[in-house]
Amino acid sequence: MKTRTIALTLGLCFVAAAAFATSPYIGTWKLNEAKSKIPASAPKNTTVVYEAAGDSVKVTVDGVDGTGKPTHNEWTGKFDGKDYPLTGDPTADTRSYKKINDSTAELTNKKDGKTILSGRIVVSTDGKTRTVTISGTDANGKKVKFTSVYDKQ
Repeated sequence: MKTRTIALTLGLCFVAAAAFATSPYIGTWKLNEAKSKIPASAPKNTTVVYEAAGDSVKVTVDGVDGTGKPTHNEWTGKFDGKDYPLTGDPTADTRSYKKINDSTAELTNKKDGKTILSGRIVVSTDGKTRTVTISGTDANGKKVKFTSVYDKQ
């Protein structure tokens, strides 16, 4: 019985890993500033890494804030529309991703339960480009909207 339980658990882990491995999001994405439309004073996520973390996804983001200071944040959760803790981002404490279809997802960052930004992520059909369109409110209460284009590494 114990052997059967262990085998079943390992099998489920492999299935989950295989499902995420085929996800178009998994991998390292580098910002293509030439194709992006980001205001000069806006923060930039220069590298975004999606990786399988058990039956969840871990997203690690490195970049710079509006003044050029380095930033780093991490999120681990599922693409189920539920809020999961976000660490390292002073403007938000939770993030949610909601899968729309195989190549499109919506994201929402919240601070104290209040939405501060939302966006749509679209991975190209060839899987080489990821476009993120964001709208929200910056730290000064000003409305912002920008588009970041990433190339898969």
